[in-house]
Amino acid sequence: MTALSADPDRLKHLAEALVDAARRAGADQADALAVDGRSVGIDVRGGALEQSERAESVDIGLRVLIGGRQAAVSSSDHSRDAIAQMAARAVAMAREAPVDDTLGLADPGQLATIRDASGLRICDDLPEPEPAHLQDLALRAEAAALSVKGISQIESANASYSHRRMWMAASNGFSGGYARTGHVISTVAITGEGTGMERDYAGESRVFAADLPTPEEIGLLAAERTLARAGARKPPTGAFPILFDRRVSSSLIAHLLSAVNGSAVARGASWLRRDMGEQVLPAHMTLSEDPHRPGYPSSRPFDAEGLATRPRDIVTGGILQGWTLDLATARKLGLESTASAARGLASAPSPANSNVILTPGDIGQDQLIAQMGRGLVVTSMLGASINATTGDYSRGAAGFWVENGQITHAVNECTIAGNLREMLMTLVAADDALPWRGVQVPSLLVQGMTVAGA
Repeated sequence: MTALSADPDRLKHLAEALVDAARRAGADQADALAVDGRSVGIDVRGGALEQSERAESVDIGLRVLIGGRQAAVSSSDHSRDAIAQMAARAVAMAREAPVDDTLGLADPGQLATIRDASGLRICDDLPEPEPAHLQDLALRAEAAALSVKGISQIESANASYSHRRMWMAASNGFSGGYARTGHVISTVAITGEGTGMERDYAGESRVFAADLPTPEEIGLLAAERTLARAGARKPPTGAFPILFDRRVSSSLIAHLLSAVNGSAVARGASWLRRDMGEQVLPAHMTLSEDPHRPGYPSSRPFDAEGLATRPRDIVTGGILQGWTLDLATARKLGLESTASAARGLASAPSPANSNVILTPGDIGQDQLIAQMGRGLVVTSMLGASINATTGDYSRGAAGFWVENGQITHAVNECTIAGNLREMLMTLVAADDALPWRGVQVPSLLVQGMTVAGA
C-alpha cells in the first residue's frame, strides 16, 4: 500500500474539512474536491530506456458561493492552516465576482443516493505495475514494430499506468468518491528518410491491464499503418466524398456534442442553438450516452454536482432531443440538469458527456470505400478552423486516395472543408466502431466535401 492510500478516508476528511472551513469563512454554499493520483510512464528507444517518469500528488480544490457570486481555488498544501487560508481567499475572491443568479448547489433532494462506483469496474485492483514490467511492455512493442521490413526507426514506444482517487463533498450534504485506473501502450513508427519520411502510430488504453492488446499487436499495427503511408502525395482539389476512418470519425461527433453543450447554447454560440426537436442526423441514427457502461473510460456514478448520472439519448432517430446541461446552464435555459457536470480542482462545473455511442451501420469500411468511387479516406487530422456559430468546418488532413472504389495511394498535406450541419445529414456509417472508447463511433462517409490538395 502506497503512502497515498495509507488512509482510505483521507480524501473524505480533506474535502469535508474544506467545506467546513468555507462556511466558517462566510460562504453561503461550498463544494470541494480532494484528489490523489499516481502515475508512472516508461519510454524506450533503440532497445533501451529513454525516459522514466513517476508522479504522486494529493491536491485539493474549493468552490464557494456567496449571493450569486462564486470563486474557485486549488492547492497542493492541505495542512489545517493552509485550508483555512484557502477558504478565506476563496471567499474574498467570490465577493468581488459578478453576480449570476443561476449559480447554486443542488437541493438535497436532487442528490445521488449511490456515492461510489460499485459495479462500474473503473478501477483495477491489482497492484501497481513495476517500472521494469512497463519497460518490458514498451520494449516488446518497439521490437515488434522494428521487425517489419521497411520500418527505419521507432520515434517512441511507451507503456504507462495511472491511478486516481477522488472525493467530493458539499454543504448541501453530499459526500462521495471513487477511484479509476488506466493502462496504456503506444508506439510511433517511421519509414523513409528526409522529405520522404512518414510516420504513424498505434495505441490503446484500458481500465484493466488484462483487457489491453499485447505489445506485439500494437507494435505491428503501428508498423502496418506507417508502411501504408509510404510515398504519400497531395490529392487533387475538388468536391469529393470523404470517409472518416474510425480513428478520427469521433471528431465529427465531438463537434455535434460541442454544439449541444448547454454552455454554448446559453451563450448563443452554437450552430444548433435553434434546433431542439429538429433533425440533425440521418433518420436511422441515434446518438446516446451511458455513464454506467462497466469498464469504460468516462463511466461515473454521479456528476460534479452530486446528481445521479443516467443513460440518455442526445439524438433519437436523427432528431435532437436536448442539450447537455449542468445546474447553472439548465437554470439559464429554464430546463433540468442532465447530470452532466464536470469540473477541475480550480474551476466551476460545466457540462460534459460520458461514454457516447453512435448507431453503427451494417456494412464494412471496404464496402463504403467501394461506394465512394473516387474520394478521400481520412486517417489523421491536424489543426482546425471551426466556426461554432455557423458550423463552417476546415481541417488539415492525411489519409488515402480512392479511385474506382479502391485505395490507390497515401495522401498528405491537404485541407478538407464543409459545413457541419450539411455534413452530418449525409452520414453513412460502417459497422467497425472500436470498443473501450469514450466516444464510440464507426467509420463515417460524408458526401460532397471540398478537398484542397495539389
